[in-house]
Amino acid sequence: MDYNKFIGIIPARYASTRFPGKPLQLIGGKSMIQRVYEQVSKVLPTVYVATDDQRIFDAVESFGGKVVMTSEHHKSGTDRCYEAFTKVGAGKSIVINIQGDEPFIQTSQIETICQCFDQEDTQIATLVKPFKPTDGTKALFNPNSPKVLLNKNSEAIYFSRNVIPYIRGKEQEEWIQLHTYYKHIGLYAYRGDVLKEITQLPQSSLELAESLEQLRWIENGYKIKVGITEVETIGIDTPDDLKAAEAFLQKNFSK
Repeated sequence: MDYNKFIGIIPARYASTRFPGKPLQLIGGKSMIQRVYEQVSKVLPTVYVATDDQRIFDAVESFGGKVVMTSEHHKSGTDRCYEAFTKVGAGKSIVINIQGDEPFIQTSQIETICQCFDQEDTQIATLVKPFKPTDGTKALFNPNSPKVLLNKNSEAIYFSRNVIPYIRGKEQEEWIQLHTYYKHIGLYAYRGDVLKEITQLPQSSLELAESLEQLRWIENGYKIKVGITEVETIGIDTPDDLKAAEAFLQKNFSK
């Protein structure tokens, strides 16, 4: 695998309704954004943080990371990712968009999404993780954990906050044992020209209904290749999530 054709970009905002300053919160003595950056850098030789805040910019420079300042007016991480790519992506053909609140993203996940581009016709790629019966019905029906339907070519047909498919004639508690449901892992990769195109698309009806940006791409005819991972990571949206991340770090990683 030639990782030199990839560039990893980590969009990071300081302002957050639920958790202001989240990227700079410390986990085991390191900022969240530093942990994300270091994990991704284990695989990709070129990684940048894309931010609109001087505090994050300075923090990334202080630990020796690469960072680029972007507009404060972007509505999504995808838009911020594209601006960063236009500034620092010379010579790279594929962009990997890594969420800045996934400090335990695994090298195997980065490798899996890169492998999706072994096929020349891959436009966009993302990851899913199969739900297991032990995850339970509550996890399956959590609307904050989008589900993904795949076709026979491992391409996404649809993303939903609801549980799809509906299994007719069976109690909901049985569904997770009768069908393989896939949980979306919010890691994306795009060919550079495709990234440019999708940032110019207007919001779509399906996207507005589910509040899931990737539905805009599907609705406009783009194909999303899906890699499967068995690795579970912890995303951090609230201070309580941060406490859980500290516990996860102590249990699974050395500081």
